[in-house]
Amino acid sequence: MSGLEFEKWQGLGNDFVVVRGGDPGAELAARLCDRRRGIGADGVIAIAEDATGVRMIVRNADGSRPEMCGNGVRCVVGSVAVRGGLVRGELVVIADAGPRHCSFEGDGAGSYRVTVAMGRARLEGPVLTPAFEGHAFVRVDLGNPHAVSFDPHLDADLDRIGPLLEAGTPGGINVELCRVVHSTRIEVIVWERGCGRTEACGTGACAVAAAAVAAGLASAKEAIEVVLPGGALAITIDAHTGIATMRGPAELAFRGTTNLD
Repeated sequence: MSGLEFEKWQGLGNDFVVVRGGDPGAELAARLCDRRRGIGADGVIAIAEDATGVRMIVRNADGSRPEMCGNGVRCVVGSVAVRGGLVRGELVVIADAGPRHCSFEGDGAGSYRVTVAMGRARLEGPVLTPAFEGHAFVRVDLGNPHAVSFDPHLDADLDRIGPLLEAGTPGGINVELCRVVHSTRIEVIVWERGCGRTEACGTGACAVAAAAVAAGLASAKEAIEVVLPGGALAITIDAHTGIATMRGPAELAFRGTTNLD
């Protein structure tokens, strides 16, 4: 049985098995992500480099394929930088949702701060109905869909509302329950489609910041600290274009070889 070489990366606890090559497929991705019988991760990312940039394919823990993954983009940048022994630089990461321009700085050995131009955040109106389970949600698209609520909530609400919204929305949806501390700090818990609760979500943080700016709860004039269970991301929303910029960490946890191939 041949071995599959991999790297394990994480961005604020949102963790990924990173491999080289094409789409690993739903079955293998689910096996690799199994935290008891596999490596354990929120997703698998396959990387292929060519003249146009770095291409990434993401598979969630259940094998589904999302269009974009913000924390995953940062981990891809970190993986490419480590392989090249790079301390700083720029590159383009191309996902199913399109290209994302990135810059990075780090130690060349596995710890990086990455800035990503995540594209325009598009607010698309209420999700399903004006109120769901006592919460109102706005749908925000960052290349993948998000349902964002600023209504008062308990932590346990996410475990009830998250799967219901995910299952009740065609194609699934990511869910963010938010508490605005002040105009530059928002605390968020996340339910990711295909994964469940996660420590962090990069596109979700951008969606939250964009929704907060649109609602007058946050300012587009300075960076917004979006605090997730795994840590904080700095998000800036351009007041004129709606383009979101994300800055946060990517860290190499370990490398290995598995026979789950």
